[in-house]
Amino acid sequence: MSNLTEHLIFEFTGDYDLPDNLTSFNIDFTCETKHNITLLYQTMLQPLVYSMVFLLGIIGNGLLLLVLLRRRAHLRMTDIYLLHLALADLLLLFTLPFGVTQVLAGWVFGNFLCKLVGLLNYLNLVCGSLLLAGISFDRYLAIVHVVSSLQIRQPRTAHLICALLWLFCLAVSVPNIAFLSVEPRWNDRTYLQCFFNNHGNHAHNWLLVNRFLTHLLCFLLPLFVMGYCYTAVVLTLYQSKQSLEKQGAIRLALVITLVFCLCWLPFNITLFVDTLVRLEIISLKTCQNYNALSLGLMVTENIGCIHCCLNPILYAFIGLRFRNDLLRFLAKYFRGCWPILCSRCFTHVSGSDMATTTSTSQYI
Repeated sequence: MSNLTEHLIFEFTGDYDLPDNLTSFNIDFTCETKHNITLLYQTMLQPLVYSMVFLLGIIGNGLLLLVLLRRRAHLRMTDIYLLHLALADLLLLFTLPFGVTQVLAGWVFGNFLCKLVGLLNYLNLVCGSLLLAGISFDRYLAIVHVVSSLQIRQPRTAHLICALLWLFCLAVSVPNIAFLSVEPRWNDRTYLQCFFNNHGNHAHNWLLVNRFLTHLLCFLLPLFVMGYCYTAVVLTLYQSKQSLEKQGAIRLALVITLVFCLCWLPFNITLFVDTLVRLEIISLKTCQNYNALSLGLMVTENIGCIHCCLNPILYAFIGLRFRNDLLRFLAKYFRGCWPILCSRCFTHVSGSDMATTTSTSQYI
């Protein structure tokens, strides 16, 4: 995913930059008027989707962050990765309102915020994806190499790895600052957009490099690491003495990998096709093809962004330990909010068996 740093990393505007040899399309600029379905999705459904993603993601990741910070002195390796993942998802989600505003009114926030929001968006997108790979590798070491990894799997090691990941992602994202700027759209001088406008052809070259990095760092590398690590975890657990807990861990490993693939594979395929069009390896011969590609980028990117909302569920609250910690937090601060719906939950939370509960989170 790369498009609000390409229309602010997310393809919020749905605009496709037509190449210089526009006459070869034989469409005489007729495609500057979007298809009704594309325009409807861009101006109504897409802001609605991102608003829902924003609200649900803020609640889920915010609760996860609060639960982890309340016991920050006793965080395990996986908890540390989850803490950084929740932070990356939250920072990514905070950039969504800027993109929604650009869809509806153009970029009204000035050049500085264009660069800053574009940097934060891409930085946290890449970092979140690599942290998912880090979590799977940590689970691989904890289950497949449980003895030999004891000295390596220390909290300070996890903090160091996360710090290095943030620095690496920052280095990858910083060039966006140089190329991002606010300029009027080519077919509407009153509509400002945050895009790769600076430094001419160099900006176009960085856009292509940026897309390659997006495919590699945000999808292919995490998917490969998750696939390998969780496959080894599943085989190890399957060969060991079975229990309901381990069976649940196996299912969870499969679900984590499948959900990641389902969320981001459609967008990566569509973005790759769009890149081939920009390189003129594939030509857009009709307005219908242009509109289909533009709509496809928006829809598939919306699907991918939903993954930010699913991370807290898949990696934390599905486990009994995290659920109990969450219920304790809610019982302490929000006991009066849902006296009927949550009374049973709060009763269980206050029980003495809370300290002895286990969960599949020790496996996945």
